[in-house]
Amino acid sequence: MTASDAAALVDRLTAVVPDFPTPGILFRDVTPVFADAEAFSTVCAGLAEPFEGGFTAVAGIEARGFALAGGIAAQTGTGVLTVRKAGKLPGEVLKESYSLEYGEASIELRPGQLPKGSRVLVADDVLATGGTAEASITLLERAGYEVVGIAVLLELDGLGGRDRLASRVPVHALGSAPA
Repeated sequence: MTASDAAALVDRLTAVVPDFPTPGILFRDVTPVFADAEAFSTVCAGLAEPFEGGFTAVAGIEARGFALAGGIAAQTGTGVLTVRKAGKLPGEVLKESYSLEYGEASIELRPGQLPKGSRVLVADDVLATGGTAEASITLLERAGYEVVGIAVLLELDGLGGRDRLASRVPVHALGSAPA
């Protein structure tokens, strides 16, 4: 199957939920993609394809990025890192804060899980403004890793996520949707 096959599966299986979590928002629920074994395998392969052979681990952004990172890693024989919401990891952590439309948030990563210089692919479900993805890239670089790119199922048009990230890493989205 090709990347266009994966994109078609994402388009067909993604549920659009109006007014969630707040009025006026069209939420893209990609969990039906995860529930379909063939679709999940196909999209994981499609996400990894442009970066094939170029990474030793996949970093999943909480929470749906965890599932994608695990699927990609299982198919490519690589490791998994989890970029967590603040306060979810024990012991020593690196923390990166970033701005949201409605305030601030932070994410964390346990350092020393991979050798310095390890090449990491970042995976997530949706790219919107790029704030969380940018903070994840910064966090992984602070840990001493080289981020080779970010792979997402959907990119929301007109929110600037790709523009925000493209000067730092390649961005690969299987599909796009209006914001």
